[in-house]
Amino acid sequence: MEQSHNEIKAQLLAAALPNVAFDGYAKAVFEQAVIDCDVDIGLAKLICPNGATDLAAFAHESADQEMIETLQDAAWEDMRIRERISFAVRTRLEIAARDKEVVRRSVAHFALPQNGARGSALIWGTADAIWRAFGDSSEDLNFYTKRGTLSAVYSATLLYWLGEEDADMTSTLEFLDRRIENVMQFEKIKSGLGKLPFAGRMLDMANNAASRAREGARFQNMPGSVGKQNDNT
Repeated sequence: MEQSHNEIKAQLLAAALPNVAFDGYAKAVFEQAVIDCDVDIGLAKLICPNGATDLAAFAHESADQEMIETLQDAAWEDMRIRERISFAVRTRLEIAARDKEVVRRSVAHFALPQNGARGSALIWGTADAIWRAFGDSSEDLNFYTKRGTLSAVYSATLLYWLGEEDADMTSTLEFLDRRIENVMQFEKIKSGLGKLPFAGRMLDMANNAASRAREGARFQNMPGSVGKQNDNT
């Protein structure tokens, strides 16, 4: 039976991970994984045109998918919004904690200038996945502010966690709670600004612009697009 591209990616990633922990997502690591899996090099380059970078992205997106499944099975309806966000970020970190050194290597890889844009898109994707799992269907400016804010919270918490030595993530979760509290205070201020003269009109203009921008992004592979392209060939 012919394997899908994602199945081959999963095999290549599994073969690469033992070396990623020591050598990062390097070209040599990708090439060795191709050899170990006995995959035709032409097919491997077709599936992963960016080599190890594509494997790193696939690892991140696979972890996001596992997080989504956990969130969908959780009883979060009675949680307050800050509790939902805390639960989601903690869930994502617990998945990452299975191999902290590999995650550290991934963060370092996407911190490189040539990989920065893709790394930012992956973090955005994690934030988008969380909001969608919680049923968010916003179409206006809130679509972007929610995901942008959560991206900042998640990335800051992830970096803090990478520097923490406690296995139970006590300090990291305390850090996360402080970041969420900062966001909630900002939301209160933003709500107050909406009551000022002319502010409502300005917000309406911003919301309309955001809706039009998101509508245009539906047909592009960029933040704001609806869904991800399936890779089942």
